[in-house]
Amino acid sequence: MTNPNGQTPAQPTGKRQLRGVTPVSSADYEDKRAPAKDTTADSDRESYGGKGVAAFPGEVAEEMKKVIWPTGRQMVNYTLIVFAFLIVLTVLMWGTDWIAANLVEWVLIR
Repeated sequence: MTNPNGQTPAQPTGKRQLRGVTPVSSADYEDKRAPAKDTTADSDRESYGGKGVAAFPGEVAEEMKKVIWPTGRQMVNYTLIVFAFLIVLTVLMWGTDWIAANLVEWVLIR
C-alpha cells in the first residue's frame, strides 16, 4: 500500500500492534490493579513514623541544620534586586495609570 506520493507509509516499530489490536484486556487490567489502600487513622500514623507531636521540635531543629543560609553579601544583593524590581513595577504601574487617566480625560472633554 502506498500513499498518493508513491511512498510506503511508516510502520510502527517496537511492541506496538500493527493492526489496532490492543495487547491489554479488561481482565488483565483488573488482575494488575493494586488493592485499595486502608485509610484509617492508624495507617496514617504509621506512614508518618508514628513519632507524635513531641518529636516535632527535634525534627524542625534537624531540618534547620540542613538549610544553606545566604551570606551577608548575598542578602544585600537579593535586597537590591528586590528593590530594583519594585521600582520598575512602580514606574510601570504609574505610567499605565497616567496614560489611562489622560486617555479618559481626553475622551470626556471631546
